[in-house]
Amino acid sequence: MIYLARHGETHFNAEGRMQGHLDSPLTELGQAQARAMGERLAELIGDPAGWRLISSPLGRAQATAKAIGARVGLTPEIDHRLIEVSFGDWDGRLRAELAREHPDTFGRGQWQFAAPGGETHESVETRIADWLAELPPEPERRVVIVCHGGSGRVVRGAYLGLSRAETWAQDVPQDAVYRLLNGSSERIDCSSVAVG
Repeated sequence: MIYLARHGETHFNAEGRMQGHLDSPLTELGQAQARAMGERLAELIGDPAGWRLISSPLGRAQATAKAIGARVGLTPEIDHRLIEVSFGDWDGRLRAELAREHPDTFGRGQWQFAAPGGETHESVETRIADWLAELPPEPERRVVIVCHGGSGRVVRGAYLGLSRAETWAQDVPQDAVYRLLNGSSERIDCSSVAVG
């Protein structure tokens, strides 16, 4: 079983800015989302014995993983293969600016791989498939992962055997986790959170 979580909201998310391999800290809402995911995962997992918590190396994922780990009772490990897709020259840019500058590519299907200097879909698929192949088989597999919108889509797509278009059409909430088990994916909403 794999529980997959996306990091909580960041300042770049709130600004509509591309993050890729860049980083920005969690907002207050993002911190609350991370705690809510931790609460929900603690209910789902119960005894953490035999479970692993694995995070992308980026700070936003690590901060979310630490909040989850504190509640679940696990110390996060880092795996660089779970890092977000690199958007190359678009990392750090506002989405609205990119849409104006590149109307023929940005915002259409699979635009994530159109950025100059960005990562290819094949390289992301390869590193994610390599990571999945190293996991124990079901039902011994007990892993919680914290990654990103792009890399999380690819994890789910690879696990479910989705096409490239189906993979990138998946939603990427920051207030839910996905349970990947027996070849299926189930969205599990986390407690609604409020800031202030």
